[in-house]
Amino acid sequence: MSLPLSGHHVALLLGGLSSEREVSLSSGKECGAALERLGAKVSYVDAGRDLAQVLTALKPDVVFNALHGEWGEDGCVQGILETLQVPYTHSGVLASALAMDKAKAKAVMAAAGVTVPGGGLFNRHVAAADHVMAPPYVIKPNAEGSSVGVFIVREGANRPPQELVSPQWTFGEEVMIEPYIRGRELAVAVMDGKALSVTDIIPQTEFYDYEAKYAAGGSVHVVPAEIPKHAFEKALELSELAHAALGCRGVTRSDLRYDDINDILVLLEVNTQPGMTPTSLAPEQAAHKGVDFERLVLWITEDAYARGDAGGVASSSEAPGQNAR
Repeated sequence: MSLPLSGHHVALLLGGLSSEREVSLSSGKECGAALERLGAKVSYVDAGRDLAQVLTALKPDVVFNALHGEWGEDGCVQGILETLQVPYTHSGVLASALAMDKAKAKAVMAAAGVTVPGGGLFNRHVAAADHVMAPPYVIKPNAEGSSVGVFIVREGANRPPQELVSPQWTFGEEVMIEPYIRGRELAVAVMDGKALSVTDIIPQTEFYDYEAKYAAGGSVHVVPAEIPKHAFEKALELSELAHAALGCRGVTRSDLRYDDINDILVLLEVNTQPGMTPTSLAPEQAAHKGVDFERLVLWITEDAYARGDAGGVASSSEAPGQNAR
């Protein structure tokens, strides 16, 4: 009996040009190994500016996009893949670009009824000169992921972080500044439009930063989150609503904050290409629903084929998110 992807050539995009390159290399390694176990011929492509030429020469049946961050997750690579007319995983050009721009994504989600934090965009030099809102508040780049370049300005802080005006700052001229929401860090994976579960993330560092997300032992994940039922259901509902409002496809992960003392739940952002590393949240939630890593990777690939009219892969199962609740 042949494996589900036998005879299929998958170009796996990993690495890339963003500050999240190392995370992408880890995601790509895990996904590539799963694709090979499923019988696919996998071409590993460290995505650079010559991506169009490389893919034209490879002639893959489908592209599995394991890139994260700028250029790989913001609509740019998706535009190249659309031009080449090759099926690819995850969200399309518009949804990718929109979700990556935190300010624009918040406006769209708020208009759709998603509860989001207040705040807005500020020039980094203005933000470094004086407090633009009363602490505590959060400063983050407007178009980065993996908590890169994020600062929490605590109550009583004399002045904002001066790293914002450092010569080493490479995260753009505008930063998003939002009120700090105390409480729990939550995450919800959405697959095929349906939320899987809610994870309560307990970081072992000061907050859920890059190290907490990707280092072994950096955080503890509680699945399902042990929060009140109404908050759990609301987290699922907001994540599905945000996924739809941004026009996302395939698998996404929403990040939320829950103030369990004042019962305030807000959705911070939607990640259109969630991490697929050993410590990543989306694979953990899929596993909690009985979907192992290989089946998850297979479904993501099948979904790309289905949208790309490439035929070829017979659907092995229903979307894991269909019976998530």
